Amino acid sequence: MFQTDTGDAGTGIEGLDRILGGGLARGRVFLLEGNPGTGKTTVASQFLIAGAAAGERTLYITLSETEDELRASAASHGWSLDGVDLFELVPPESLLDDDQQQSLLYSSDLELGETTKRIFEAFERVKPDRVVLDSLSEIRLLAQSSLRYRRQILALKHYFSRQTTTVLMLDDLTTETLDKTVHSVAHGVVRLEELAPEYGSERRRLRVIKYRGRRFRGGFHDFSILEGGVRVFPRLVAAEHKKSFTRDLLPSRSPELDALLGGGVERGSSVLILGPAGTGKSLLALTFVQAAVDRGERAAMFVFDEELGLLKDRAVGLGIDLQKMVDKELLVLEQVDAAELSPGELSERVRRCVEQHGARTVVVDSLNGYQAAMPGESALVLHLHELLQYLNRQGATTFLTVAQHGLVGDMKSPVDVTYLADTVVLLRYFEATGRVRRAISVVKKRSGAHEDTIREYQIGARGITLGQPLDAFQGVLRGVPVLVGDTALLDRRNA
Repeated sequence: MFQTDTGDAGTGIEGLDRILGGGLARGRVFLLEGNPGTGKTTVASQFLIAGAAAGERTLYITLSETEDELRASAASHGWSLDGVDLFELVPPESLLDDDQQQSLLYSSDLELGETTKRIFEAFERVKPDRVVLDSLSEIRLLAQSSLRYRRQILALKHYFSRQTTTVLMLDDLTTETLDKTVHSVAHGVVRLEELAPEYGSERRRLRVIKYRGRRFRGGFHDFSILEGGVRVFPRLVAAEHKKSFTRDLLPSRSPELDALLGGGVERGSSVLILGPAGTGKSLLALTFVQAAVDRGERAAMFVFDEELGLLKDRAVGLGIDLQKMVDKELLVLEQVDAAELSPGELSERVRRCVEQHGARTVVVDSLNGYQAAMPGESALVLHLHELLQYLNRQGATTFLTVAQHGLVGDMKSPVDVTYLADTVVLLRYFEATGRVRRAISVVKKRSGAHEDTIREYQIGARGITLGQPLDAFQGVLRGVPVLVGDTALLDRRNA
C-alpha cells in the first residue's frame, strides 16, 4: 500500500496529499506552477486554510491579485480567509485611499531589493508556519535578467531554509518558461495543466515533477475545480489494492445462460458483452445485477449512453425494478456524461462504490461512451487495464458492454479490449424464415469450460430467455446464416 508521512503539512486536498505521500514536508520550499486558470490560487488558498484550521499561522503574499480578489475567490467556494494574513503589493490604482497608503505598496515602482525587503518584513511580522508567495512572475520581471532572478530566488531559498516555515511559491509560466531556476532550488515541484478538448468542458491534470527524498505517485492525475475547491483524483494503481475472497461461481437468473457460461461467472472476473445496437447488451448485464441483489449483495452501474429514466422503464418491462434497488441502497445507479467527466474521476467513483458502498457487481455501459472520455485508444486500454485489475483484486465482478459498428455482417469494435476480459459474450442478429432473430455465444472464458454452442435468445416480460443450440444453421455469427437443418425444428424448440 502507498505509504504517507502524517507529519507533513497537509494541503487540504485529500487526493493531492495521497499523491505527495502525505503532503508538503515541513520547513521546505515548494513550487506550484501552471498557466493562468489552472487553479494555482485555489490550491494555495486551500493549503493556507487547512493550516489555519489546524491552529497554524499562515501568510499569503500576493504580487498579482488584490486582497479583495482573493477574498471574493474564496467566498465563491464558501470559504473565509479570516484566519489567513494577507499582504499585497498592488498597482497604483488601489492607492487612492489615503488610509491604505501606510500598508499597501505597488510593485511596479519598487526595486527588486525593496520588494524582497517588504516580503521579509511581512514574514517577520507574522512569523507564519505556512507561506504562499504569489507569484514568481512579478519577481522575474523586476529582476530583468535571468542571472539576477536566479540570485534572488537563491536568496529567498536561503532565507526560508533558516525558518521552520513551509513555503509554497506560485509561478504562472507567463515569461521565460524554459527557465528552470526554481526547479533546481525547490524541494518539490508540482505542475498544473489545462487541456481543451474539441467538445466538452476543459480537462485539468497535475504531475509531481520532483520531490526530494520522497516516494510520490508519478504520472498525470486528473483534477477538477468545483464549488468547494479543488478535487484531485490520483491515478489508480491496481497493484496497491488486494483483498482476499473466494472465487466462487455466480449464477444468473437463467439456467440456460448459466449452462452456456459453464455454470455462471466467476467472482472477481470481468465479462465483456459485445454486439450491435439493440441486441440487449444492457439488459443482459441487468440480469446479473438482479441476480447479485437477489443474493443480498450490492451493485453499481455507470451508464454512459442511455437516459436513466428510459433504462428504468425498459428494466421494469423485464421484471427488474431498478428504482426499488436504488431506494433500498442495494444499487448505485449513476449517469455519466463523457463530455464532462474525466477518466480519473470515474475511477474514483468506482472505487468509492466498491470500498464504501460495498458493491460486488459493477457494470460499465458502455465502453463506447467510456472511450469518449479518454484522450486516445492507447490511454483507454491502459486505464481500463488498471480499473479491471483493481476490481478483480477487490473481488468485484465487472460487466462491460461494447456496441459494435453495424448491425449484420462484418462488424468492428471501436477498440479491441477482448484480451483484457476474462469472459467474452457475443450477441448477434441473424435472419431466418423471414424474421430477425438474436443469437448468443460465449467465445472466451479463462476460468473454466463453457458451452461452444450458439443459442437463440429472446427478450420479453420474463427477461432474456435462451433457446436450444442453433444446429440448423452455419454462419450465424457472421450474420449470414446458411441452412443446414430443419427450420421447423428450430421454431418448435424456441416456441
